[in-house]
Amino acid sequence: MAAPTADKAPGDLAPGAMTEYLTDDWGFFIRSTRAFEKFRSPLQMVEVHDSADFGKLFRLDGHFMTSEKDEFFYHENLVHTAAITHPQPARALIIGGGDGGSAEELLKHESMKSVTLCEIDLAVVDIARKYLKSVHKGCLDDPRVTLRIGDGFAFVRDTAETFDLVVLDLTDPGGPSTPLYTPEFYTACAARLTPSGAMTMHIASPVAHPDRIRSVLRDLRAAFPVVSPYLTSVPLYGGMWMMAMCSAALDPRHLTSMEVDRRIGRRGIRDLAYYNGDTHRASLALPNFVRALVSAG
Repeated sequence: MAAPTADKAPGDLAPGAMTEYLTDDWGFFIRSTRAFEKFRSPLQMVEVHDSADFGKLFRLDGHFMTSEKDEFFYHENLVHTAAITHPQPARALIIGGGDGGSAEELLKHESMKSVTLCEIDLAVVDIARKYLKSVHKGCLDDPRVTLRIGDGFAFVRDTAETFDLVVLDLTDPGGPSTPLYTPEFYTACAARLTPSGAMTMHIASPVAHPDRIRSVLRDLRAAFPVVSPYLTSVPLYGGMWMMAMCSAALDPRHLTSMEVDRRIGRRGIRDLAYYNGDTHRASLALPNFVRALVSAG
């Protein structure tokens, strides 16, 4: 067990600490060294802070969303598990993801011809352009990216386009994202996929949110024949986190670590800080308590 620092007693929070609760009784904190922005958009509270350990850090409605120093834990795993499993992804849709991190990962695939990014809150995109260049790396202005500001459910319901990949890069359930955690939305997303397409999303902490995981997996399985839950670590979200890849036909468990690495090489994908063949396979290896949880989904 780590000892407390000399100037802080156990239980004391640092000045400027921003807290996030995973449950009513458990959470964590990150210290803000400077507040760049704090305002309410028409939809939600928006904050950008500087922090010693995470760099620039973005929050919505008091929830940590992304940061300069750890965004790759989340975005690489959310995107590449499905994108590498797909034989040649060319068209992708992101719902949410206004920070641009998921779009930047998708564009690492040489086969990717177009990415439609549907973000409900223009303030998120504006904040990303101003403060989070190291997250999106300019991809919000890439000619392959089409930015649509509006309701993601309405877009999926009304569009006639189909996509090889759909990435749900959402806030946790609540506020504007609530309708996007429903069986109706998952079914609408499934209808927008090509026959070999796949959808990915983050779900929750299997330690803090088991009931949410059971509920989401139940609804996903009603919409998709193949639902593959997997795990990663996201420091900004408090540790172990579950994601899922959903498809009519693709299954990430069918790829060996060697084949994943071959595809990364053949597709010219560079600048991966987390994802590789071994982490692909490892993320699908579920501890026994998670196996029990997802089997009850």
